[in-house]
Amino acid sequence: MKTAILSIGTELLFGQITNTNTVYLSRELQLLGYDVMYHYTVGDNPKRLKTLIEEIFRDCDLILTTGGLGPTQDDLTKETVCEALHDNLVEVPEQIEILKANFSRMNRKMTENNLKQAWFPSRAVILENDIGTAPGFALSEGEKTVISMPGPPREMTRMFERQVKPYLLKKQDSVIYYKIIKTYGIGESQLETVLLPLINNQTDPTIATYAKEGESYLRIASKRKTSKEAETAVNDMLEKVKSIIGQYIYSCDDETMAEVVVKLLKEKGLKISSSESCTGGQFASTLTDIPGSSEVFSRGYVTYSNDAKINDIDVPAEIIEEFGVFSGETALAMAIGTKNKSGSDIAVAITGIAGPDGGTEEKPVGTVYISVVYHDKEIINKHTFRNAGRKYIKNCSVLAMFAAVYSILKEC
Repeated sequence: MKTAILSIGTELLFGQITNTNTVYLSRELQLLGYDVMYHYTVGDNPKRLKTLIEEIFRDCDLILTTGGLGPTQDDLTKETVCEALHDNLVEVPEQIEILKANFSRMNRKMTENNLKQAWFPSRAVILENDIGTAPGFALSEGEKTVISMPGPPREMTRMFERQVKPYLLKKQDSVIYYKIIKTYGIGESQLETVLLPLINNQTDPTIATYAKEGESYLRIASKRKTSKEAETAVNDMLEKVKSIIGQYIYSCDDETMAEVVVKLLKEKGLKISSSESCTGGQFASTLTDIPGSSEVFSRGYVTYSNDAKINDIDVPAEIIEEFGVFSGETALAMAIGTKNKSGSDIAVAITGIAGPDGGTEEKPVGTVYISVVYHDKEIINKHTFRNAGRKYIKNCSVLAMFAAVYSILKEC
């Protein structure tokens, strides 16, 4: 079913609120087998909203709206949808009692304008809001349907899960199953090129590539009558993909590189420590964002200055003097010192030039050296990241640190 998501609220157009609802709904609708064709945002203007609904229905059969269901004068979604689908508003006495009970539960006084939230289109299916005061509704005219939900993400997601999803499942005769395949070490254009024999002949499942910062993703999706049929089709295609690019794949379950590394460390019962110069502790921060990382992470050193490298993790001063602070030799000495100081099984270290200054012709901004030591294994990786800003270089560097650790873990 062709579907559009319509976000309502002038605050969205002004950029005062980040629209996370559209991302959530797009993902959930695709999983239910609904084809999301358009995203729209409109301000609190009933004339423009009505015109937009009529325009959307020229190509779509289903519209999901968020926002504009509250008690104030600019909350006009209900009235406008009602007009667009040729219905009339009626007061629903049961909803008045529910409103009173909600305000009583929240220990808040209910002002007169809240009674507006007890009026609904006469043909509407009312969608209860058990954590807010604004109910949603579904209204149909012929083959066209509008489902309206509140704007606050917490209320919207709960209403979708508990009320809207069951409603949509009854209307759908197919489901979509997909997997997100994550790769490292191969660019999007190369990824698409090597997979062209599969992509050019695709019908169902479909294959789509897209680039992320420092890595490339692949989505394999199938739309079938049952979830089992769709899952089987996706897994069959995944095996073909693995046979071509298996060496670049680090996750088939939409995990981050950091999550994969933590999982492997847990499985192998290993502890890791880190020392960071140009990333300033971002590796350690990313690692500790993952629940359960305390089982595998011992400590992290931020050794930004030469003195810190020498005094905190015992990097020999002569190595820095001979090879320079931005060198593979220094990165290795940092990793060895970190492992010895922490007593961890694995240590990873990084030194480099995040910019915007400090680069040379030989070592431009974006040059980083990463070293990992584990037992008798020592690796040094040099990267020269595109000079797209300090934040970009740091993000790519942290990803490369996890990738270096992953390369050792999958071999041991």
